[in-house]
This record gives sequence, structure tokens and C-alpha cells, in this order.
Amino acid sequence: MSSPLPSPSVQQSGLFTPVILGRIGLCVLIGLAACVLRLEDVHLPPLTSLVVFGGGVVTAAFLLAWAAEALQRDVSQGLAMAVLAFIAVLPEYVVDLYFAWTAGQDPTYAQYAAANMTGANRMLIGIGWSVVVLVATFCVRRQGGTGIARDAVVLNRGHSVDLAVLTMATLWSLLMPLAGAIAVWHGVGMLLLFVFYLWRISGRPEEEPELSGVAYALGNLPPLRRKMVVALLLMLSGGVLLCAAKPFAESLIGTGAELGIDRFLLVQWLAPLASEAPELLVATIFAGRGHGSAGLSALLSSKVNQWTLLVGTLPMVYSMSVGRPAALPLDGRQVEELVLTAAQGFLGVAFLGNGQLQRWEAVALLLLFVVQLPFPETGVRYGISVLYVLLSILMLIRDRRHIAAHARAAFLQRQGEDIL
Repeated sequence: MSSPLPSPSVQQSGLFTPVILGRIGLCVLIGLAACVLRLEDVHLPPLTSLVVFGGGVVTAAFLLAWAAEALQRDVSQGLAMAVLAFIAVLPEYVVDLYFAWTAGQDPTYAQYAAANMTGANRMLIGIGWSVVVLVATFCVRRQGGTGIARDAVVLNRGHSVDLAVLTMATLWSLLMPLAGAIAVWHGVGMLLLFVFYLWRISGRPEEEPELSGVAYALGNLPPLRRKMVVALLLMLSGGVLLCAAKPFAESLIGTGAELGIDRFLLVQWLAPLASEAPELLVATIFAGRGHGSAGLSALLSSKVNQWTLLVGTLPMVYSMSVGRPAALPLDGRQVEELVLTAAQGFLGVAFLGNGQLQRWEAVALLLLFVVQLPFPETGVRYGISVLYVLLSILMLIRDRRHIAAHARAAFLQRQGEDIL
């Protein structure tokens, strides 16, 4: 999940309307139900548990997103970036944290930690970026719009640091499949990139956040009441995630065994879908309202957060579980999944080299993502990885004049400056 999206200015007929209260109430009820069942140690069939605790993860993700958006009214830009970056990956983080921790006691769980991480990262680019661009350009075309918006979504200003960090993280990630494990020093490198990312984006100019929907209602409460409500929602959603993470993760494995479905695939795709759904939905809605740039920029930030903070934390949690510094092991299947994820990341960065994601590029990302799903064979996945890399090289040649400018902006210039 990414930093919550900045909202467009919209006309609001009221604050806490019945619809707004209904959304909050429904999420709170579903989340509390998951907590009660977990605290009472109620044992449910795997499929029922998947629905109940998966629902808890999804609703907690919505509550986190709304509260985090409203939080921007009360904290400084730098602190907001740090807090929001952590909140952004929290739903995905707690599920993966459980797999990594359990792997320290049961080595069979190591594959699930890697599966969840690679699935979340590939879904974000293959579905998230693609759908935002396709919806945004479709709406512009339907409304008779002209210009570049008919065929592409242009990133918001100051995106060079995101691209630079994502490139460095992707290069660094290639050391993991070569080593056949995610070592502590791999994690340290990713976390240092995340810290560098926070430092650089903290220099972006302060802007008054624009909110809509539930976040608008929360953000326009009186300051003291707003802080209390936001804090309550953050604590509630965090509690729900902590309660639901273990049974949700276990229900994925149990459902796979019960239905004869590959448990690795369930963990890889269903778990990230649950945690990413609110973010992807909000980004798609924004694209439909003509704010594709905001949606794409936020999902780019989300990719950076997941590829640095989430990946960097896995070996740390695994080491704490086993009681000593240790590398999270990767078997052959996980190695090829990590290579495929890194290759897709290269292509995503290459497509954005000119500061925009064109319609045909979005289609290519979506098709390459979809075509890999029914073919788990090693040869197919490495073949698609090679295709990703070849396309990346072509795109980098196409946009070679922008590379130096991006590097200069990422490391030297003040953030928010337009370099293109």
C-alpha cells in the first residue's frame, strides 16, 4: 500500500453524512468482529476464516487510509512522510511479518514470506499503474479531451527521487537471488535506501492537503477532536491488523489445502489483493475524476515503500525469530519470482523515464502481468523476465537524455523542481 492519495478539490454538501457515517461504521464493525473472534479464540473453517479475517484486513486498510489522509492536517511535511510511509505498507507488512517470524520456527513458511512480498510488488505495477492510466485516458477520450492526457498520464512534479530510489533498490534486489537468500545486509541496504528516500522527499514544498469523502469529514473536524478521532482510528485499525494477520495468513494456507489450490499462489495473490484493494480502488476513482497524475504518483511512492521498507524488514524479523542474525532462505521457485519482480520493476522505471506512462505502456504492463499468471513454469517466468529487461533497455535508450537530469534532481536539486 502507498502513501494515501492527495484528494482533488470537490464540493461537499456536508461533513458526516449518513453515507460517510455508514462507511466508517461498516469498517469498524467488520474490524471489531474479526478482533472479537480472534480474542475469543473461535476456530472457524479455513474458507470462513479467510472471509472473516480477510475482511478485517481490508476494512483496517480503509480506516488507515482515511485517518492517514486527515493526519496531514496536523503534522509537518517531513514527519508526515515518515508516518504515512509506514502506514502505507502496514496492512501488507503485518501479514508478511507473520510469515517471516513464523519461518524462524517453521522453515516451510519462508516461501510464503517471499511469495507475499513478490506478489504485492508485481500487483502494484501490473494492475495498479496500468489501471490508473487506462481509466484516466479512457475518461479523457470519452469527454472529448485533447492533448497528451488522451494517451498518457504525466507524473506530478518532483518524481525523480522516486525513480532513482526505485532503480537503486531494484539493482540491489538482484543480489538476493544470486545469494539464494535475503540476508541481513540485503535488508540493511534496502532500509538505508528507504531512509534516503524519506530525507529527499521531506524537502518537497509544503502544500495544503486536499481531502474528499471520509477523509474530508475527518480533516474538517475541530483540531482537538480531529486529532483524537484520527488517533483512535489509527489505533483501532492497527489493532485489527494485529488480530487478523495470523488467522488470515493461516486461513490462506488452510484454504489452499482444503480446496486443492496451490497455497503458494493463494499467499502470493490473494493476501496482497486484500491489503492493496483500498489503495487501488481509491487510485482508480481518482483517475476517473481526472486526477490520474495524483493516483499514479502515489502508487509510484507505494512501490518504493514496499520495495525498500517491506523487503528490508523481512530478514530483520526472521533473525529476531531465530534469535541470531540469519538470512531468510529462498528456494528455486522464490528465486525466479524475485527475478521476475525485479525485471518488472526495471520496466516500470524505464517506462516512467520521460515523466509519463503512456496508454500503450500501461497495456504492455497489464498484459505481461496477466500472461504470467497461468504459467508457473520456470522457463516461462525467466522468459518473461528477459522480455522485461529487453523492453527496459529499449525504453532507456529512447529516454536517455532524461537519465542524467533525473539523477541530478534526485541527489542535488530541491524536490519539487521540474526537470523535464
